[in-house]
Amino acid sequence: MSKRDFYEVLGVSRNASEADIKKAYRRLAMKYHPDRNAGDTATEQQFKEAKEAYEVLTDPKKRSAYDQFGHAGVNAGAGAGGFGGEGNFSDIFGDVFGDIFGGRGGARRSNRGADLRYDLSLTLEEAVAGKEVKIRIPTAVECQFCGGSGAKAGTKPKACPTCGGAGQVRMQQGFFSIQQACPQCRGTGQVIEEPCTHCRGAGRVQEHKTLSVKVPAGVDSGDRIRLAGEGERGPHGGAAGDLYVQVQVQEHPIFTREDSHLFCEVPIGFVEAALGGDLEVPTLEGKVVLKIPAGTQTGKMFRVRGKGVRPVRGGVVGDLICRVILETPVNLTERQKELLREFDDSVRAGGERHSPNSSSWLDGVKGFFEKMGF
Repeated sequence: MSKRDFYEVLGVSRNASEADIKKAYRRLAMKYHPDRNAGDTATEQQFKEAKEAYEVLTDPKKRSAYDQFGHAGVNAGAGAGGFGGEGNFSDIFGDVFGDIFGGRGGARRSNRGADLRYDLSLTLEEAVAGKEVKIRIPTAVECQFCGGSGAKAGTKPKACPTCGGAGQVRMQQGFFSIQQACPQCRGTGQVIEEPCTHCRGAGRVQEHKTLSVKVPAGVDSGDRIRLAGEGERGPHGGAAGDLYVQVQVQEHPIFTREDSHLFCEVPIGFVEAALGGDLEVPTLEGKVVLKIPAGTQTGKMFRVRGKGVRPVRGGVVGDLICRVILETPVNLTERQKELLREFDDSVRAGGERHSPNSSSWLDGVKGFFEKMGF
């Protein structure tokens, strides 16, 4: 009897992906596996047929040969072998249950300790310059009485009799054969007959420890400093996790930071803005003199190069960007008000435009009204 087309056997198209092929085979294997159909020769043959099709179509070389030459292009006997026990059925389901039950390698569950996080608050000056700080954290440390083994002094943990030290056991559920953590040793592969009285067999105790952290210059909010091996000690002698120091820079009364640049707002009076002059502005390194040209408008930006921040990973130092804010005088005396009115009258009488932004805006409004017929 001639063989059926492999794509037809699995019920997939000729351009089906490997994932589609696996999915189709998984469905057929569930349906026709001999463990579910004992003594049924018809379903046994259908399982063999599906298994052979799967093995050919998931092998790139075999699939290419099959696509070109059909059944003659591949070994007719490939994949038609026995299916007793788990065989290929266990392999095809490995990607489904491997992550849940720890895979099929029998690897012992990791005893690595948990990572820890510490939130470190810094001033802008501290973040820009860098500093060394001491922090105190609660954590699990190795028990000094048992050396982290969890066993009473003078004794040692023994291999788990249930799993033989593998940390995992194989469970048979119908036609499924799966692995899971050993229930007696909880995946460690060891049992402690005489626990340490100080740590009660855990191999670690809770304590506070003080660490010195070197904060590099240029850090910013959101940056993390990793201290390898300074996290929690793992149980029963397991490796320690890491400590992550999360940086948060406090709000500054003068400056704001964006990447390597600093920004600040500088209020000036209208006389300084109109006539120009020298203005002292602060930087993180001291004062600098800012030249304000005559006729400066509010919102004007001035750049002071090299007075920003050097990035933590190196590079060019940023700039200080000063934004001028024109401040309207308040609490004027009658004489001061009178002088302002005289100034305004003299400007109007001269017929010259001394307010370029206002003049251009008024011209725009006038044109808009004319266009709309107002």
